[in-house]
Amino acid sequence: MRALYSVVFICLSTFPASAQDARQTGAPADWPLPIHDTPATLFLQADRVEYRVMDGDDAFLWDMQGWFGSDRHKFWTKMEGEGTIEDGVDDAEFQALYSRMITPFFDLQMGVRQDVGPGPSRSYAVLGLQGLMPYWFELDGALFLSDKGDLTARVETEYELMLTQRLVAQPRIELNFAAQDIEESGIGAGLSSAEVGLRLRYEVRRQFAPYIGISWERLVGDSADFARARGSDPGETSVVFGLRFWF
Repeated sequence: MRALYSVVFICLSTFPASAQDARQTGAPADWPLPIHDTPATLFLQADRVEYRVMDGDDAFLWDMQGWFGSDRHKFWTKMEGEGTIEDGVDDAEFQALYSRMITPFFDLQMGVRQDVGPGPSRSYAVLGLQGLMPYWFELDGALFLSDKGDLTARVETEYELMLTQRLVAQPRIELNFAAQDIEESGIGAGLSSAEVGLRLRYEVRRQFAPYIGISWERLVGDSADFARARGSDPGETSVVFGLRFWF
């Protein structure tokens, strides 16, 4: 009987606290307490860190991003750049963005971008959209307004095709646009460049995967004319070797 009294006392002593917690959340007293299932987390990913074999000088490229936050609100950083083995880094860009979920599959992003390198150094305001389209196509699109008033845009899309549990084929397309000619950067109005690639990676672990692939790049329109005027080829194909990892 003493054990029964002890159980009843414990139940009665915990009930007011639970009821008080429920009242504080605005829920009925007989509802269970809410579960906080959207904690802030940190995620970092190197999508492409690669060596490129091409005609002339071989090159290298990196494309990395990361975020900190919850499902609805995140702070993003994006970094990418490229260069040649002989001359070093040609250009690089860094973005700092605030991201808010606007649908279950898409985030609206806004922030700033800074370009660095031997060419013109510029700052940009950024407005972007990133998420997952139907049929599991990943989309990353953004508008960039520079401190010189130049408006450009970029659209990237990828798709992952699971050939086996560890072998993944990933086609990728990137398109760049400009609202006006930017001669000092060699960019023409309209569709300025396109890149199509296919990478085949082997996931040693889900977080770590070496890959091999091929990439085809082409300058278009006035951008191609600017390249020819400098004595450069407007198109090039490269074989790529790289690593993809995240944590």
